[in-house]
Amino acid sequence: MDDKFLRKMLGNIKCGVCGKRYEATNMNVLGHREDMWFLSLFCSSCKSQGLVAAVIQEGKLTEASTDLTEAEASRFSDPVSSDDLIDMYTYLQEFDGDFGELFRGKSDR
Repeated sequence: MDDKFLRKMLGNIKCGVCGKRYEATNMNVLGHREDMWFLSLFCSSCKSQGLVAAVIQEGKLTEASTDLTEAEASRFSDPVSSDDLIDMYTYLQEFDGDFGELFRGKSDR
């Protein structure tokens, strides 16, 4: 694994101080032993520094594991349509932020 790939893979790490994403150019690989990589990070936004220890294993991808039955899994096999996106957009426009309601249903209010 090369440093460039590692920086891209860790590109979603956010600064623990200000919450901004670290820039790939501000990530320095300090070294590694087997699957354990050590990086120093510098946040250009708040000027803080961080240290990351990451375990990254190379190898073949494994098939996703699920507890869904075949019938349940087939419900999710259709691609998302543009109508699905419009329905979700419309729903979210009126959504009041109560995630509990999603699980309770509107009749439990």
